[in-house]
Amino acid sequence: MTDDTRLNRPAGIRSLQLGDIKVTYVPDGAGQLGPRGWLPDTTDEVWAEHPEYLDATGSLVASMGGLLVEHGDRALLIDAGFGPGHHPGQPGTPVGEINGGALLDNLARLGRTPAGIEAVAITHLHGDHIGWSAQLAGAGAVHLMSEPEWEHRHLAGQHGVSQEVLASLEPRLRTVADGEEIFPGVRVMLTPGHTAGHSAYVVTGGGRRLIAFGDALHSPIQIAHPEWSAVVDHDARQSADHRRRLVEEMAQPGTIGFGVHFADVVFGRVLRDAAGATSWEPVDA
Repeated sequence: MTDDTRLNRPAGIRSLQLGDIKVTYVPDGAGQLGPRGWLPDTTDEVWAEHPEYLDATGSLVASMGGLLVEHGDRALLIDAGFGPGHHPGQPGTPVGEINGGALLDNLARLGRTPAGIEAVAITHLHGDHIGWSAQLAGAGAVHLMSEPEWEHRHLAGQHGVSQEVLASLEPRLRTVADGEEIFPGVRVMLTPGHTAGHSAYVVTGGGRRLIAFGDALHSPIQIAHPEWSAVVDHDARQSADHRRRLVEEMAQPGTIGFGVHFADVVFGRVLRDAAGATSWEPVDA
């Protein structure tokens, strides 16, 4: 059974070992999402039945950060957090308060400097996933993202990404293709829907695989209801199709999921009961 308090608090540093690959969630901060506004196909009744997902303000808690993938002395970061900023939130909108800024300090706690990150694999061009990209690119990290995501970069301005940020990334950018190995044991899995070129990344080692699925899912409640798309999804139907696929993939033996926005249950596996219903079980080792 999941400790319900984990479902409504931000995640701290958490690590898993996949053979000779170590994966670590690196917190940058946290945000609050209005449950009905963010998942518009839900109802008041849904949240009355599942208060464990909501904090004291009635908000979904969204962790913000990145996934550090280490293989020997080499290091890859999947997503680059919200960055050193504060979003105050506006009443009546889906996105509440967001605070970032801890990613580099937490990398330092893990023994990594920006210069020690050889590449940053971006799931998609939203501001809460490239918040530290300018600093990391300036320290030498190549930035990787799918070709369709970069082709549709004109859409990123709607999601907190300025032309200046895009221009700073371009000299350090390399586009990648579905199935491409970008780091030892790490391959690209295209999962468009949330954005036009959204990518997941599959990390394989030690007889297990981990799917870092970015913003294909924002809350563990969507594991049971992959039909529930986020209000900001570029293509809600396509997003739901890929969520169903991901839930099926994560229900396979030896498969773990990583949800960068999943409260304090960022690592988990999909369980399926006798009736076929799916749920998220945290994995801590």
